[in-house]
Amino acid sequence: MKRSFIDRDSNEISLRRQCELLGFNRSNLYYIPRVKDLEREKRLREAIDKQFMKDPCGVIKMAKYLKLQGHRVGEKLIRRLMRTMNLLALYPKPKLSKRHPGHRIYPYLLKGLEIFRPNQVWCADITYIQLVKGFCYLVAIMDWFSRYVLSWRLSNTLDADFCVECAEEALSNGKPDIFNTDQGSQFTSKDFTKQLLDKQVQISMDGRGRVFDNIFIERLWRTVKYNNIYVQEYQTVGDVRIGLQEYFDLYNTERLHQSLGYQTPWEVYSGIALPERESIV
Repeated sequence: MKRSFIDRDSNEISLRRQCELLGFNRSNLYYIPRVKDLEREKRLREAIDKQFMKDPCGVIKMAKYLKLQGHRVGEKLIRRLMRTMNLLALYPKPKLSKRHPGHRIYPYLLKGLEIFRPNQVWCADITYIQLVKGFCYLVAIMDWFSRYVLSWRLSNTLDADFCVECAEEALSNGKPDIFNTDQGSQFTSKDFTKQLLDKQVQISMDGRGRVFDNIFIERLWRTVKYNNIYVQEYQTVGDVRIGLQEYFDLYNTERLHQSLGYQTPWEVYSGIALPERESIV
């Protein structure tokens, strides 16, 4: 690096002349790299996550929300943080995301479909989890009719592997007629879709940015975060794994759902009792 050849203590040749001879911009001598404030970014991620659960908005609106909460932020910073958190504004938006080249996108099959029994439709989604130090991602697969969480996995990255493993576990115990996801590259990957096609499961994918196509798992994330993640403030991924195992056991077998006629997801999924409610359309 040219800066390392400049003698700041030289009495024979000025710094200006040294820079000219080396073709080096003198202003770079005084540049001090900006160190990221990791604690500030953690607080912003937490604020973004909580606000997104209330209003799944885009960068501009999110920046305004945070400014009203007293945070000094710009749209560039919010965009970077939301990108790493895998958060996108949930409304139709043309040409803002590119499909992964070589990945097939499947049509949405649930519009107008009467869903009246377990294992008719499963759905999957990924959400972001803030830790005391760092963060991770959670994927879960849920039975649409009963709200029963069939399997889940944690990962430090958004690679497809943890989604593939999650699907393997769920499919080892049964299969749905239809499997619905968003168009994320994890779910359009060949490793993920091949499992479903091999089991002769129909694949359904939400329209881009259409949260209501997969509304029940979005409600699951809100429940998990407000009842567990935000309360516990987990230190490590290992802590999250232990805590979520306990929580999902409680969610599946003990937590009563008003929409299920005050029964648990396991009661409805297993057929122990069926909900006294209208079919989902």
